[in-house]
Amino acid sequence: MTSRYIAIDWGSTNLRAWLYQDGKCLDHRQSASGVTRLNGQTPEAVLNTVTEGWRDANTPVLMAGMVGSNAGWINAPYLPCPTAFNAIGAKLTAVIPGVWIIPGLSVDRDDNHNVMRGEETQLIGAATLAPASLYIMPGTHCKWVQADNERIDNFRTVMTGELHHLLLAHSLIGVGIADQDESVEAFDAGVGQGINDDAIVTRLFEVRASHVLGALPRHHVSEYLSGLLIGNEVATQLRHYQPAGSTPVTLVANPRLCARYQRALARLGITANSLEGDHAFQAGIRSIADAMEN
Repeated sequence: MTSRYIAIDWGSTNLRAWLYQDGKCLDHRQSASGVTRLNGQTPEAVLNTVTEGWRDANTPVLMAGMVGSNAGWINAPYLPCPTAFNAIGAKLTAVIPGVWIIPGLSVDRDDNHNVMRGEETQLIGAATLAPASLYIMPGTHCKWVQADNERIDNFRTVMTGELHHLLLAHSLIGVGIADQDESVEAFDAGVGQGINDDAIVTRLFEVRASHVLGALPRHHVSEYLSGLLIGNEVATQLRHYQPAGSTPVTLVANPRLCARYQRALARLGITANSLEGDHAFQAGIRSIADAMEN
C-alpha cells in the first residue's frame, strides 16, 4: 500500500484535497479556486497553497476533475470506452514532478458522444464498494454508466440538475414564486407525471400554469419540477439500459440526491444501493495510488 499521498478533486468552481497516510485521512482542505476561478493565480500556486505542509518528494499528488480539461491546468487525454477500470490509473498525465492528473473517459459513436471528468475516479471506487452493472451518478450532469467487473462499456449524460436550476432561475417557471419548501408529496406528483409522459417539453410550461391557476402551491414548484425532471430522466434511461429488475443499480451522489433517485427508481420496480460521492472518489484515488507503487 502507498503509505502517503494527496488526493484532489479539482472542479470548475472549487477544489477539495485530502492527505492520506497508511490508509487513513489525516487532513482535509478546500478552496474556492476552481479552474474557472483562479483570479490570476497559476494552478501550481493554488496547489502549493492548498497542500502547504503536506507535500514532500515522496508524496504523490493525484488530481481528478476539470483540472485536466482544456480549461484546466493541462489537457489530460480522454480514454475511449470501452476501457478497463485498471487502465485508468495506468494512463496518468504528469504535470510537474510528483503531480499527476487522472484521465477522463469518452464515448464517440454515431449514436452517443459523451465525456466525463472526475466521475471516472468515483466509478473505480464504486466498483469496489458497491459493484453493479449500471451506475447512476446524479448531479448537475447526471451520468448513467454501463459496466461489468472489469471495464466501463458505455455512458450517457442527462443535464437534469442544470436544467432544474436554469428553469427556476432564468425562465418564466420561476417568476413570482415564493421561497421554496421541501415536499415529498409535490416531488412524488412530479415523478409520476415525468415517468408517464414523454412530452416533457410541453409539461414544463404546465408547471408555470399550475401554480398560476392554484393547482400547485407556489412554494412547491421546485419540488414538483425536480420530480418531473428526475422521473422523466429515470423512465427514459431505463428504457435504454433495461437493467434486470432483480439486480440493484448503484447510485453515487450525496445522500439527498440519492434518496430522490431511489424514490423515482422504486416507482419502476428498480432497487438502488446508494454510495456517497466523496466516499467513492476517495476509494478510487486510493486504488490508483496503491497501483502506482505495485
